[in-house]
Parts: sequence; structure tokens; C-alpha cells
Amino acid sequence: MADEMIAPAAPHRDSGFQTRAFVVGVAGWILPGLGHALLRMWGRALAFFLAVGLLVLIGAGMRGNLFASSGNDAFDSLGYIADMGTGTFYFLAKSLEKNGADVSHATGDYGTRFLATAGVLNLLAALHAYEVARGRKG
Repeated sequence: MADEMIAPAAPHRDSGFQTRAFVVGVAGWILPGLGHALLRMWGRALAFFLAVGLLVLIGAGMRGNLFASSGNDAFDSLGYIADMGTGTFYFLAKSLEKNGADVSHATGDYGTRFLATAGVLNLLAALHAYEVARGRKG
């Protein structure tokens, strides 16, 4: 009876398998949807690429604030992490920010939220791709 309550051991994963999962996760962070594309999950790859890309374009078009790495407080640091979550799209948004942020108007404030949402969505997508590559999600 005691033997029945012991959970079976997890299958042994070699270092190549773990490295592949790490590469898939990082690729998904650098370019939204790429991690899922490497896993041949084409629908999710396209959905994440378009969703994150559109959120960044809308946020930058609304003149949302992109946080800098030299934040003054914890909220600035969290904003920077969220913005960097978009991977290469962060630099796209930075290049579209010719006149600077305009958070004095509601649209600029909403744009900041769109940019942060894009980053968090992409980080979650990259984490999902990593977990699928590890064999823990379907």
C-alpha cells in the first residue's frame, strides 16, 4: 500500500534536450512567435507574432511611454522589464518614438499600457514554448 502512494520518477532528460528547450524559450522572447514556430505550432506562432506586434504598434502609435533601464523606483523597473518582454519589438517601438512619449493625455497613458501588455504577453508565450519544448505542456 505504501508503494502505491509514491509518485513515479520523472523521465531523465539529457542536457541536449534541456538546451533545446532553453533555445526555444529565448527565441520566443527575442522574436514573438518564433519559439512556437520552432516547435511547428504554426497557428500559435502567427497569433503571438500578430498580437504582440499589433499591441506594440498601437502603443507606440498612441505615444505610450517606453521605460528606460535607469528607473527611479520599482514601478519604473517593472515597466522596463515589461517593455523588454517584447524582445526585438522593443527596438521597433523605440524607433517609432520620434516625438517622445505623451502621457499627459489619456491616449499616451493607454499606449503605455498597450506596450506593457505586449511585453507580458510575449514573456508568457515564450514561457509556454519553453514548457512545450520540455514536454510539460501540450
